[in-house]
Amino acid sequence: MSNAIAIYTQEQKARSWLDQYKGKKPHFACILGFTETGLIPGISAAGATPHDRQFTAIADAEFLVNGVQSNPQFPLPPLHVGASPVYISRAVVEALEIPVTVFNAGLPRSPSISAIDLQGSPAHCVSTGKALDLHIVHHLFEQGLKWGEKLAQTADYLVLGECVVGGTTTALAVLTGLGIHAIGKVNSSHSICNHDQKWELVQQGLSQPLSDPFSVVAAVGDPMQITVAGMAIAASRSSGVLLAGGTQMLAVYALIQSIQPSEQIVIGTTRWVAEDPTGDTVGLAQLLNDATLIATRLSFADSRWSQLQAYERGFVKEGVGAGGCAIAASVFQNWGQSELLDAIEQLIVKSQLMNPLC
Repeated sequence: MSNAIAIYTQEQKARSWLDQYKGKKPHFACILGFTETGLIPGISAAGATPHDRQFTAIADAEFLVNGVQSNPQFPLPPLHVGASPVYISRAVVEALEIPVTVFNAGLPRSPSISAIDLQGSPAHCVSTGKALDLHIVHHLFEQGLKWGEKLAQTADYLVLGECVVGGTTTALAVLTGLGIHAIGKVNSSHSICNHDQKWELVQQGLSQPLSDPFSVVAAVGDPMQITVAGMAIAASRSSGVLLAGGTQMLAVYALIQSIQPSEQIVIGTTRWVAEDPTGDTVGLAQLLNDATLIATRLSFADSRWSQLQAYERGFVKEGVGAGGCAIAASVFQNWGQSELLDAIEQLIVKSQLMNPLC
């Protein structure tokens, strides 16, 4: 397991967490949300066009739950380069039979698969400074607390993932609103992070001072962030929590620390995020004081699929809990590079037999 997972901050705490849950099977919860920020041209590569990006979350969720199908209701949206990170997540949960629960925290339309509707709402663009109604933010936090407590009863630890197109921009906004100097440190699905574009939107949205974390989310956040914060806070009272993501989950962690700090929470991502030269994920984690950042060492350098090799050139990097699921495979069944790559490539072969790879 130690060879499969890299530790970037808080080494002692990370090793203690990994040792505690070694051999234990997690429950994977994927929280879906939407922000109109994701429709801005060029803001995200999680879908080739703004129209495609409207369907990314529901298509990823369908693939996560159902796997390869001959006629998916929502096919994975085409990307300019690379393949959806849901291939990583699905390969792990399918092979290791890890239970999955999907939550709709705020989407423009309902997913095609069974998902728990938290009665949230999609967020307006960060630039408006009025992303979500404050009562929706409080409602989603309470829903997160309720479901976090429930899910914690089903497994020794939870892997909490997300799918929010444009979410690294809302992450930058929330981090900034909480007083953290995150400019230039976040990541994106582009090979070179579009820091200037993100920062311009964030500055527009944060033109007014904000008094508390809930107001920050209402002004410039997205529905996933406060939901996962609530889930993690409640779940961590009785089980471990792995926040599965990079920049977006560091923003969630910052929210947690500003609401109710917990010692049972670590952040797990991919090395493509942790070592992204166009961001500073490790530096950002260090700004959050005791944030524990780990990552799967999964590599696609030797993959026979060009869509996976694109990850090594900085495209896609993370999403749908991909890094966290890969970490969970190493913690639960001691999977390393060969097992992970084999499972992911098998899934792609199956997909290619039925549909062209998106």
